[in-house]
Amino acid sequence: MSKIVVIGSMNMDIVNHVENHPKPGETIKGWGTAYYPGGKGANQAVAAARSGGQVMMAGAVGTDTFAGKLVSTLQGEGINKDSILEKDGTSGIAFITVDSSGENTIILSEGSNGKFMPEDLDPIFRMKKSGDIILLQNEIPWPTTEYAIRTAHRKGVRVFLNPAPAVKVPKGLFPLLDMLILNETEVEAITDTPVKDIKHARIAASLLNEWGLKEVIITLGKNGSLYRNQEGCEIITPSFSVNAIDTTAAGDTFIGAFAAENVLGPPIQDCLQYATAAAALSVTIQGAQSSIPTREKILTFLKSMGD
Repeated sequence: MSKIVVIGSMNMDIVNHVENHPKPGETIKGWGTAYYPGGKGANQAVAAARSGGQVMMAGAVGTDTFAGKLVSTLQGEGINKDSILEKDGTSGIAFITVDSSGENTIILSEGSNGKFMPEDLDPIFRMKKSGDIILLQNEIPWPTTEYAIRTAHRKGVRVFLNPAPAVKVPKGLFPLLDMLILNETEVEAITDTPVKDIKHARIAASLLNEWGLKEVIITLGKNGSLYRNQEGCEIITPSFSVNAIDTTAAGDTFIGAFAAENVLGPPIQDCLQYATAAAALSVTIQGAQSSIPTREKILTFLKSMGD
């Protein structure tokens, strides 16, 4: 059985590059359009696989022309596709606009991702061992995600959740999670605590631990990340200074790389440093999955940074 089972979305990313993002009602000229396989679930699966993880992807594609490309791309990364289902209609599509500074805006059309139901997960959980980590996001129906959390917890499988796009997570679920990985926007949506710096992140993380969450990582972009567990252990990991071109898959790269490294069992601070390096490398290349680095590149980068 796969060590990491990613349950989540697969999208075709349609990316437009512009000088500046348009204002409401404004028409602007783009620099070009490109098509990249993406989706938070698929991105995190690819990131974990390129970091050496043994990965299975669970989700749904449509019956359109994008479906084959989405599945074959994952296969090409050595990811198990046995739990990818076909649903009538379109695959998930993400319309992404990237400006000259590398910042992006994204509009999601969920397509087949919205048709992935709780019962679609039963074959996975009937397996003798449902992986070491179940990795979840929030681009499939929430009932499916909640079913995965409760079932995995009951079976003793560790659950990592990235609640993106931002969603209010019921407080009763926090004790069932082993790791919550989220950014400033997502943590504010969950805790109602605005996060502008490490100080605010510390307050939000402490609150989440009080609600029963075992471990939390709050990513802060250029300000690095904050890790905190229920015992009060905190680790601040600075970011690496790089020339950012496209931040589209930085968060997904961090999460997938972290999960793959965490399965191997090194100290948490090493996992955080490794994931931070992976994310830094990803923003220097355009695209989602095309920007995700391999383990070799990440280790080479860390060595060059003196870590």
